[in-house]
Amino acid sequence: MKIKQAASMESLLPLQNERDEEIGKSSSKGKGMVGELKKVVLAYSGGLDTSVIVPWLRENYGCEVVCFTADVGQGMKELEGLEKKAIASGASKLVVKDLKEEFVKDFIFPCLRAGAIYERKYLLGTSMARPVIAKGMVDVAREVGADAVCHGCTGKGNDQVRFELACFALNPNLKVVAPWREWDITGRQDAIEYANKHNVPIPVTKESIYSRDANLWHLSHEGDVLEDPTNEPKKDMYMISTDPEDAPNEPEYVEIGIEGGVPVSINGEVLSPATLISKANHIGGKHGIGRMDMVENRLVGMKSRGVYETPGGTILFAAVRELESLTLDRESIQVKDSLALKYAELVYAGRWFDPLRESMDAFMKKITDTTTGSVSLKLYKGSVQVAGRRSLYNLYREDISSFENGQIYNQADATGFIRLYGLPTRVRAMLNKSL
Repeated sequence: MKIKQAASMESLLPLQNERDEEIGKSSSKGKGMVGELKKVVLAYSGGLDTSVIVPWLRENYGCEVVCFTADVGQGMKELEGLEKKAIASGASKLVVKDLKEEFVKDFIFPCLRAGAIYERKYLLGTSMARPVIAKGMVDVAREVGADAVCHGCTGKGNDQVRFELACFALNPNLKVVAPWREWDITGRQDAIEYANKHNVPIPVTKESIYSRDANLWHLSHEGDVLEDPTNEPKKDMYMISTDPEDAPNEPEYVEIGIEGGVPVSINGEVLSPATLISKANHIGGKHGIGRMDMVENRLVGMKSRGVYETPGGTILFAAVRELESLTLDRESIQVKDSLALKYAELVYAGRWFDPLRESMDAFMKKITDTTTGSVSLKLYKGSVQVAGRRSLYNLYREDISSFENGQIYNQADATGFIRLYGLPTRVRAMLNKSL
């Protein structure tokens, strides 16, 4: 298989530009790039695309291929038989790393604490997972002495940017191979033919009509009927949440314990970060919590439609937000909310290791110092309602907020406040009247 000429991108580092130029030269001569790379670490899922990439790398680069799989909570079924499949495809070995606790503690919880939501809806499930996977891939590259890494992201999506920016930040000397921007495979049928030609084992079962991404935080669905935004998602598409219409007829109350803006317990039981998310998913999924359908603006310029299931994340976001209503003053909430928009944008755009996000994270950690307490939520047929909030750092004072007169707040004081606060309004009105 010949390699198409790779496009040069001025925005990439000089090191990457040099690699792209070499790809173009080799491709135009039809000689491939055998000898350019010695060992490549491939982000491996075991699906058709990454299975085909293994022999493609060996054929076109003449390199050893080490497959890497990150366990970020996608489920044991996704991990079964991966080593046998990787070796059969031509890899020298498979490295699997359990990154679930790191994923939640160092990636999910900072976003949760920041209140980061992309375009009003998206809780950033895939966006948060890519940098932790890329970090694991770079670590494995160092451990095995690889000079390059490889991913199976297409040239039309956000993930290619997320993986490569993370690699640039963590090890700028590593070369990055992106087969979908280089080879002449144009679709599933081409990939199957290539796999058969190279005796690569591929799934014999019928592949899902949807493109899905699963991790501990969420499950996303794209493709098929969802590509037409006028179509309602099919009922049988959902996998981790009950249809709200079929959810229990009795509500369930759940109490989330929070320390410093981060959840630590469910119903009084202190849990590890990953275990807490798993339990929240189980509770929320049973009640049809966290289903979301959106048309989003991809980083590469196009719009795409996705349907997301984030049962536990929806519960935890609601809990943290409700506790902040007790512990943060007005201006703190306003500034935090405004920065959360930029924070989400940075994460979505693959800039997790950017100094700006890290600096904003320091602010979020400081501003939520006192966001400690618990929130009781009522779950019922897809809805999450707050039932109660409590905190030692509670800024709400019943003796002040009550309609009854108290010693701290004298209602007569409001007269002077309103006169001063409304002075610009009066002056503008007087001007308009005189003109």
